[in-house]
Amino acid sequence: MLALIRLVVIGLIGLSVLYVLVSLYSRSVRREKLENLAEEEIAEGTLNPADRVAYIEEGMRSYEHSLRRKLIWGVYIVPICAVAILVYVTNFM
Repeated sequence: MLALIRLVVIGLIGLSVLYVLVSLYSRSVRREKLENLAEEEIAEGTLNPADRVAYIEEGMRSYEHSLRRKLIWGVYIVPICAVAILVYVTNFM
């Protein structure tokens, strides 16, 4: 039982670190993409350079509610389900 508790605690700590890293990476990639799009629109003349920051912030707000952001939770769900299935199959089949 102690081994299971240790596995759960260490596993959740590891998954939390992985979640934070993947989340930060995904946010930085999205922000960079928005910055590039803003620069292109400024070069085309469709975006005022003074509105660049607002454009990027609006894009990041829409990212917060996107499917990609929700899919990052798979970092927790997939390994936990895999371990649960593995334990079940090992012990009861």
